[in-house]
Amino acid sequence: MQVQDDEQLDSAFLALADPIRRRIISRLSRGPATVNELAEPFAISKQAVSKHIQVLEQAQLVTRTRDAQRRPVHLNPARLEALTAWIDQYRLVREGQFRSLDAVLTSNAAARGTEAKDF
Repeated sequence: MQVQDDEQLDSAFLALADPIRRRIISRLSRGPATVNELAEPFAISKQAVSKHIQVLEQAQLVTRTRDAQRRPVHLNPARLEALTAWIDQYRLVREGQFRSLDAVLTSNAAARGTEAKDF
C-alpha cells in the first residue's frame, strides 16, 4: 500500500511542478472548462495544453466527461484533499514541536523572572 501511495504522491507532485499545469488547476477551481477554454491564456498550442491535461489526468488531479460534443475537464477535489492531508500530517507534527519549544522557553523565562520573546 505504501508503495502505491508513494507513486501517487510522486505523480501528483510531479504534475504540479509545472507552472502551466498549476494555472490549469487554478482555472479549474472556478469550474469545468474545455481544452479550448483552458488554452486561451497560454501562448502554446491546444495540443500542448491537451498533453498537460493528460499529465494531470494520470495524476488523478482532473477528470474529463462527455457532454454531447464537448469534453469538459473537471478538477478532482478529493485528490487535492488527499495531498493536503498528506502535507498536513507533517505540518501538524512541526507545529506540535514548536508549541513544545515555546512552552520550554516560556517556562525558562518564568523561572528566570524575564519575559519570553516572540521569535
